[in-house]
Amino acid sequence: MHTTLVLGGYGFFGSRICQALASNKAIHLLIGGRDVVQAQTLASKLSLNTDQGIAIDAHAPDLAQRLKALNVDTVIHTAGPFQGQDYSVARSAIGAGANYIDLADGREFVAGIAELDSAARDQGVFVTSGASSLPALSSAVVDRYLSRFSRIESIRHGIGSGARAPGLATMRGVFGYCGKAFSRLQAGRWQTTRGWLDLTCYRFPSPVGARLLGSCDVPDLVLFPHRYPDVHTVVFHAGFASPLGHLFVWCVSQLVRMHLLSSARPLVKPLHTISQWMEPWVSDKGGMFVSLEGVGIDGQPLKLDWHLVAAQNHGPHIPCGASIALAVKLARGDKLPHGAMPCMGLLTVEEYLAALQGFDVREIPA
Repeated sequence: MHTTLVLGGYGFFGSRICQALASNKAIHLLIGGRDVVQAQTLASKLSLNTDQGIAIDAHAPDLAQRLKALNVDTVIHTAGPFQGQDYSVARSAIGAGANYIDLADGREFVAGIAELDSAARDQGVFVTSGASSLPALSSAVVDRYLSRFSRIESIRHGIGSGARAPGLATMRGVFGYCGKAFSRLQAGRWQTTRGWLDLTCYRFPSPVGARLLGSCDVPDLVLFPHRYPDVHTVVFHAGFASPLGHLFVWCVSQLVRMHLLSSARPLVKPLHTISQWMEPWVSDKGGMFVSLEGVGIDGQPLKLDWHLVAAQNHGPHIPCGASIALAVKLARGDKLPHGAMPCMGLLTVEEYLAALQGFDVREIPA
């Protein structure tokens, strides 16, 4: 059996990944984290042996030795936030001869994973970062429609979440850049914008509807211009199910922009509590869109809009699709490239969404 360790396995995304992998007969699942009681409790809930829940510190200096002792074949790292992390976990996995997958959403973290390429190739292991909605699913959507364009010039995409608040680590990551400057390619020039500002309204297909969105710093902004060299605009926005909640974050971001507040991070914990309290009164529906513009193969202007909509608060399962699909591929012996790379070109849209079967997640193709 293929031993797969999910670090942060009882967390917000980790528990969802473990739920999907627990019944796979080709996988010996280990649920890892610093709290062995939580790990073993989840193992019991998933009808696993309690010893499949283990105490392990993702950042311990002896992590590589632990992974070797456990005979781990693949590590799935979900213990964010990844902004500000180094590659110690990935290096430990490589040192132990294990494959490595993470759900990182930090721009520099995902883009920089290629610095481990030589070490991963030498060990003959597969290492990827950003196995999540961005860039794994977003790039798969673009790749699917490439053949309909002679030239893609603009990629505008975004996510509107449902009511379910993500984990504290995820919130610390996304709110860390509230009001902070970052660059994105727009009209052929690298321009500066600020996190959660650039307020816009996007109308998702039913049942999601109109959502307020703000600009976010994501890996796609730097990865897509290299992957799709004809593109002159790459823009990403995200927003919350509650308009009032989104406007509150917009106001906080303005205070950071004006240097009246140094960072939004001290507000994360109370905001997380409030979000959980408000959940029953906020829409349980969310969505994702990818809009492509350019020149079609007939030489005429072409615009395509792809959507994914989720209900019943099943949206948080979407970021887990890539790691689930890749873990299944590795367990059944599919050939994945040796080396270290951002998670692009590794999954089709169909493979990604197949990992989400059973949830209220629906694709609306372009």
